[in-house]
Amino acid sequence: MARILIAEDDTGIRLLVARALRLEGHEVLVAEDGEMAVDVLAEENGAFDLLLSDIRMPGMTGIELAHAAHATFPDLPILLMTGYAEQREAAEDLSAFILGVVEKPFTIAEIRQRVAQALAGLPACRHAAAPMRRYG
Repeated sequence: MARILIAEDDTGIRLLVARALRLEGHEVLVAEDGEMAVDVLAEENGAFDLLLSDIRMPGMTGIELAHAAHATFPDLPILLMTGYAEQREAAEDLSAFILGVVEKPFTIAEIRQRVAQALAGLPACRHAAAPMRRYG
């Protein structure tokens, strides 16, 4: 399965999405904000199959995180999440290197489907599944 980094400042959403994806067999690491996600990416040398990030976060936004991640790890697939129309529109400028934007609220089935679609073009993951780790 895949190795996924989730950047989400809302604890409930972060834990829900992480659990849903872990139950699908993915290895999931989580970050509470964009700055922490950048640190995790650096620590792990970008060894993820997907970055799943909220757009609206304090400090570094998901859009800023997407730019930073793409600059350092240009082959890292990025999928964003938001509940705000204006942020979804702002993310359209990133269409050259993000896979899309998942609209909140979403169901567990919807987020699993969007993640599966994002991962569909990737070769089989070489990472073994591990428990969710929390940074910070």
